[in-house]
Amino acid sequence: MTIETQARGRTVDRVETKQRIGHDAQVDDKAIIIAPTNPVRTDPFLVLSEDWFSSPGFEWHPHRGLETVTTVLDGVLEHGDNAGNVGALQAGGVQWMTAGRGIIHRELAYRNEHAHTLQLWLNLPARSRMVDTRYQDVLAAARPQIISPGATVDLISGTLGGVSGPALNHWPVQGAMVTLDPGATLEYVLPAHHRAFAYMINGEARVAGRVVWAGQIAWSDPLGRTQKDSTLRLAAADRGEQVKLMIYSGRPIAEPIAMGGPFVMNKRTEIAQAFADFHAGKFGAVPRQARLKHA
Repeated sequence: MTIETQARGRTVDRVETKQRIGHDAQVDDKAIIIAPTNPVRTDPFLVLSEDWFSSPGFEWHPHRGLETVTTVLDGVLEHGDNAGNVGALQAGGVQWMTAGRGIIHRELAYRNEHAHTLQLWLNLPARSRMVDTRYQDVLAAARPQIISPGATVDLISGTLGGVSGPALNHWPVQGAMVTLDPGATLEYVLPAHHRAFAYMINGEARVAGRVVWAGQIAWSDPLGRTQKDSTLRLAAADRGEQVKLMIYSGRPIAEPIAMGGPFVMNKRTEIAQAFADFHAGKFGAVPRQARLKHA
């Protein structure tokens, strides 16, 4: 299927380079792509981190008031929560978790070997912060692909060209992994009222005319409140390697944002209440769930 449109073209408002943090007690290496320093400017996207880990990884920890979208780039991610969900995701898999009113989960490298992930934190409107928790494994084999000359769009969330991704949303978000052959171009369609980013996983491309290298993120702010479509022009460098991008867009929620540790709410008092509720056991018990057995 090809993507054709006469929609308004987008521009890139800014290009930023990820910040390497290095190893810590949980990971072998970490980089921050979207830092939570000015969430109003990135809303509805709050954090995007890149992690390389073996052991210990991210043991049991809580969340409330947000969704996390974890994409496995390499290795195998073992995950589970205190609602009994458990699984292992291969490279290409996406784990879409709605923390809602409160969840306790963990993310580990299967057999403590190696996992390389991208984790995106999605904001939620106040009316949805305390919804029921939900776990979605959005497997690569279950996602539709939209193919045009030299380009493949692996659709995770939202609707594009009449095709819908499998992820269920509490707030409209369009998300895809895009692969371009050397020298290929693509007019990527997204709602004009969305804020969008394109993170370059590998290779080099022009995004709306701006050169973006691997490890850089290009931002395109909304084109007003119009509900019409817009296009983000992608043009891969002709350097003999495929280009891979992570492209997400969503309408800014435009509500107050309060962030504290693993919690995202609208007020600081709600962050304090989240910590109190967690310590009082209102998120449920921390599981004593065994690790997945080796195949």
